[in-house]
Order: sequence, then C-alpha cells, then structure tokens
Amino acid sequence: MPWCEGCSRFLNPNTLHADGTCPECGRTVADPETVQQAAAGPTKAPWHFKLLVAVTVIYLTWRIIQMISWVVL
Repeated sequence: MPWCEGCSRFLNPNTLHADGTCPECGRTVADPETVQQAAAGPTKAPWHFKLLVAVTVIYLTWRIIQMISWVVL
C-alpha cells in the first residue's frame, strides 16, 4: 500500500494516477509499474491451489460414496 507523506494516509493503488502520483497533492508515492499491475486486475490462482481443490472434491465424493454404502448395508 503506497503511503503519501504529504496527505499522511495510505492510498489504494487504484486511486493513484497512472504515473504513480497522489491524486490530492501530486507527490510520487509508487512506482508506475506497480500502479499498472494493480489496475490490470487480480492475479490468477496458483496451480497448486487448483490441485488442492480438485483433490478435496475427489476425497469428499469418495467419503460420501462410503457413507451411502455404509447406510445401505
């Protein structure tokens, strides 16, 4: 989070100008590349998080099948 000394507050990267300056006092508070990356949107979830979700779904499906077979027998 960029900090503006002149305004004494934290700024959201989306509220900064494209060149990384504060919208109120005009001081440079962030690198312009950082501002462009923040404006580009959220990053994708990592592959290992997707793998974790897939394995969890498979595991819970298997446990539901086991529960149903236990109740039926």
